[in-house]
Amino acid sequence: MIIVAALVIALGIAWLLNTLNVIPGVDWLWTGGLGVAGLLALANRGFTKFTFVIGSFLLISSVCSILRQTGMLRPNIEIPVLFIVFGVLILVSMLLPLPTPEAFREEKRGETRPTAAGPRPNG
Repeated sequence: MIIVAALVIALGIAWLLNTLNVIPGVDWLWTGGLGVAGLLALANRGFTKFTFVIGSFLLISSVCSILRQTGMLRPNIEIPVLFIVFGVLILVSMLLPLPTPEAFREEKRGETRPTAAGPRPNG
């Protein structure tokens, strides 16, 4: 709930800055949505290799969106930078001792993963 309160406050401040023309022309719904999605990915599913990459990428995308909308970052620079950032985040997630989500774990030989229809036969 603290995260939700902080997000509401941050969105209100951003909206006020936009209204006062301190940061004009920023689409706060889109930018805030990226940030909120990133924070929720990190907070909701725990800290894993997957949530680290996705959550961090969405947060960085939110910052890049603000920079682009305020004229500090050109779109033809933003997109390649985001591709590079995504690759770096994947690499960092592989190097950090973060848990792998169960959905991405490889089955060991002879083990089966239960499904909605029941366990699969070995073979």
